[in-house]
Amino acid sequence: MAPVAMRLAAQSLSDAQPVPFWLEDPGKPGALPALTGTEKCDLLVVGGGYSGLWTALLAKERDPARDVVLIEGREVGWAASGRNGGFCAASLTHGFGNGLARWPGELPKLEELGERNLDGIEEAVARYSLDCDFERTGEIDVATEPYQLDELHEMYEEIERLGLADGLELLDRDAVRAEVDSPTFLGGLWDRRGVAMLNPAKLAWGLKQACLDLGVRVYENTPGLDLVSVGAGMGVRTPYGRVLARRVALGTNVFPSLVKRVRAYTVPVYDYALMTEPLSAEQLASVGWKNRQGLGDSANQFHYFRITADHRILWGGYDAIYPFGGKVSAEMDHRPETYLKLAEHFFRCFPQLEGLRFSHAWGGAIDTCSRFSAFFGTAYQGKVAYAAGFTGLGVGATRFGGDVMLDLLAGERTERTELEMVRRKPLPFPPEPIAWAGIGITKWAMARADENGGRRNLWLKTMDRMGLGFDS
Repeated sequence: MAPVAMRLAAQSLSDAQPVPFWLEDPGKPGALPALTGTEKCDLLVVGGGYSGLWTALLAKERDPARDVVLIEGREVGWAASGRNGGFCAASLTHGFGNGLARWPGELPKLEELGERNLDGIEEAVARYSLDCDFERTGEIDVATEPYQLDELHEMYEEIERLGLADGLELLDRDAVRAEVDSPTFLGGLWDRRGVAMLNPAKLAWGLKQACLDLGVRVYENTPGLDLVSVGAGMGVRTPYGRVLARRVALGTNVFPSLVKRVRAYTVPVYDYALMTEPLSAEQLASVGWKNRQGLGDSANQFHYFRITADHRILWGGYDAIYPFGGKVSAEMDHRPETYLKLAEHFFRCFPQLEGLRFSHAWGGAIDTCSRFSAFFGTAYQGKVAYAAGFTGLGVGATRFGGDVMLDLLAGERTERTELEMVRRKPLPFPPEPIAWAGIGITKWAMARADENGGRRNLWLKTMDRMGLGFDS
């Protein structure tokens, strides 16, 4: 980084508060009391992020008489669900390319199910009056290097060949810059309907209230400590009591699963983001962005960025940090060297915004699995179900995961449970120090590919053949 660019980037961060912008909302609801004593229920949901909230809500929609309890270790939405960029995607497979590589025969069905899932989220936002700034404005994948432009064209041709290109539009340099103006943009692929933008914390808080209104009993500051079989049901111990349930759905994602054999399938990856102060009318005019899409660049080490309801720009991604041993720790939530790098990249993308300052800077852990998209399963003779490994695309896909868990707990064969994606698991990560070394080599190789026209070296080609990967 050049000294002048570094100085300007540092100055832009001088007032940034080290807290997630979304969670600092004055409308944040207060925490509900912790569970004490013994609770009994038909279904216990462990985890108060999107995965658990959608599962509880869908359970009550399927059977309003079902007795549902949800426990959350801290406060609803405090972790990844309240810290993400607010991209709510239809894709269940972490994008078309990943889906095509892993489930080519199922991809049309997966795309259909993903679109129906996003429609279901939009309907829930309306039905329950979820005040979460939901805007189905789509997303543009932008090319900032010539090889990325070639890859976007190749991907579009493949999508078109499969008859899945409805709502997609290739944009040349002038067209993409007419949407959002950056001198770094060479072209893009606009998915007009497949992504909605929203306020992630408000979505979590709205889902919490919707669950309460339907009769779900929610306990916060109530971590599940262990899971045991109790007669025909299950028991989960908490700090001040326990829950006895006929069935249990685990939505703990990045945190260690109560089913210990599942833990090897995910690793925590720390992702970081910046939020600007609100743009002035002149600044807003200089970038355009009238259609308010989300954007992401097409590099291996990519940035994601979007504009908020009050005209701020969220800018995140690029660095994906894996802590040795896979431990989730609050110490990793902030990384000034990444904030500085992100700020410099921001002004390289939008030089017309020089002088704009960042109001917030934060990070958090994402649950990543080796195939980049969720996996599912059951334990304890079908009395427990789990979904995990959403790898940064959980805002939308967790609702689908909730449906899968409920299908599995009911022992039902559905179009979801018949999917190869649902029936098969990804490869687990190896133990330490092999995981640390392998992830480190993979990150280095991905950075090298970005610097060398996208050409993947022997290591990455081998990982591709094995179905292993690392992403955020």
